[in-house]
Amino acid sequence: MHMEENQSVLNADRFDKRRFNEMMDLSQELQKLRDGAAMPMFEPLLGDMWASFYKMKPAVLDEVAESLEVNRMIMDAIMEDPGFEDHRKSTRLNDWASAAGTIKTGEKAHEWLIRKSERNEGLRGLMEQMAAQTQEEQSPENGESDTPEAASELSGKLKETLQENLDSFREAMGQAHEEARQAEEGVKSMLGGLDAGKAEAELKKVPLRDKILLAEKIATDRRMQEIADWAGRFKEAAVQKQKVKQRRSEAKEGVTIGTDIENLLPSEFSLYTHPLTKTDFLRRFSEGETMQFEQKGPEQLNKGPVVLCLDQSDSMSGLDAQSKGFALALMSIAKKQKRDFCIVLFSTRVQAFKYERGEIGAAEIIRLAETYLRGGTDFEQALGEALAVIGESRFKRADIVFVTDGKDRLTDEFLERFWREKKEKSFQVLSLLIGTSRETVESFTDRVVQIEDFDDEGSFTAFEV
Repeated sequence: MHMEENQSVLNADRFDKRRFNEMMDLSQELQKLRDGAAMPMFEPLLGDMWASFYKMKPAVLDEVAESLEVNRMIMDAIMEDPGFEDHRKSTRLNDWASAAGTIKTGEKAHEWLIRKSERNEGLRGLMEQMAAQTQEEQSPENGESDTPEAASELSGKLKETLQENLDSFREAMGQAHEEARQAEEGVKSMLGGLDAGKAEAELKKVPLRDKILLAEKIATDRRMQEIADWAGRFKEAAVQKQKVKQRRSEAKEGVTIGTDIENLLPSEFSLYTHPLTKTDFLRRFSEGETMQFEQKGPEQLNKGPVVLCLDQSDSMSGLDAQSKGFALALMSIAKKQKRDFCIVLFSTRVQAFKYERGEIGAAEIIRLAETYLRGGTDFEQALGEALAVIGESRFKRADIVFVTDGKDRLTDEFLERFWREKKEKSFQVLSLLIGTSRETVESFTDRVVQIEDFDDEGSFTAFEV
C-alpha cells in the first residue's frame, strides 16, 4: 500500500510522493507507524511529514478533500511550531534525515492523539468509526462507504482538541525534533570517519538503506543512542591523539647530512649568506655534505591489523555502551589507516568480528551493539584468537589493545608461545586495566595503563595505535 497522488495536503509533486514511497519500502519503523495507526489517513500524513522536512519550500494547501482535513490541521500545527524550521536545516533535500524526522514526528503525533482520545470518549469513538469505515472502503469485497459525515465530525473534534491542547502538541513536536536531530548526529558518529568536516561527504558513500536502518534504530533505541554518543565523544579524543602522534613522528630527532633545504641547520644558512663561506657551502651542498636536522618521517600506513580484545564478562556489563563507542572510534583509526580491524569479545568464550580495512556497515554496527557474552574471564582464549587473526595477516607490526577488569592465570607454555609469535610478527600489546591486579596482564603486555572506565584519559592512549 502506497501514498496516492491525491492524498497530500502539501504542495508535494510526483517526485516527492514517489520518493516517500521508496522510504516507506526501506523503513520498517515507518511501516510499523502506518500499520499500527489508530486514525485514518495516517500514511498520507506520514508522507506529508516527510515532504515537509525534505522539500525546499513546503506549504499547506488552502483547500483539501474532506477526508484530509484532519491531516491539514495537523500539518499546520507541525509547520507552525517554532522548532520546525530550525530542524529543517539538516533535513532539506536529505532523504534519510527526513525519514528520521518523520519517524519521530509521526511517533510523537500518534502518541499525542492516543493520549487525547483516551481522555475523550467522543474523540475515541469517532477515530474507531473512521478507521473501521476506511478499512471497509479498502476491502475489494465492499463498495464505497459513506464516510463524509464521520470525517467531518472527526475533523471538528480534532480541531477542537488541537486548539485546546496546542501547547502540549507543540511540546510533543519539540521532543520529536530533538530526538530526530540526535538520531541524525548518531548516524554521523557511527558511520562517519575521524574528520568531522568530511562527515557529509563520507555519508554520501553509504547506501541509503544503511543510513535509514541505523537512523531508525537510534531513533527508537536509547541504548543505540548512548553508543552513538560515546562513539562521537571518543572519535574527538582519537583525532587529538592522532594529531599528537603525527607531530611526534615528524619531530626532528638528530643531525645528519643532506640537501633538504627545509631541514638545514641555522649555522649552514649563516655560512651561505656570508661572502667568505658561501662558495664552500655551495660545494658541500652540491656534494650532499651540508648539515641538516634528521627528521623521522610519518609512520607508514597499512601496518597490519588492529585487534581489540574486549572483556565481556558479567562485571563489565555496566560499561558496555562505552566499550562499543570506544570500539567504533578505534575502528575509525583503522579505517583511516586502511588497516584490518578485529574485535575479539571474550568471557569464558570468544566471538570475533572482523572488518576489512576498518569498514563497517549499519547492520554490522547493530549486530555488534546487540552482542554481549557474559560469564567469567578467560585471557588465553582471547589472546589465542588475537594470535590467529595476526597470523592470517600479510603484515607485521600489528597492534593488540587488550581491555579487562578481571584476573586470570596463563600457563607458562602459552606465554612462551605468545612471546615467540610476538617476536616473529613484531606486534605490540597495550592493555587497559580497569581497577584490578596488573600481575597477569603484565606478563604478556608491552604497556599497561590502569583506568577507571573508557572515559578515563588513560584509555585514550589506545588511539595512538
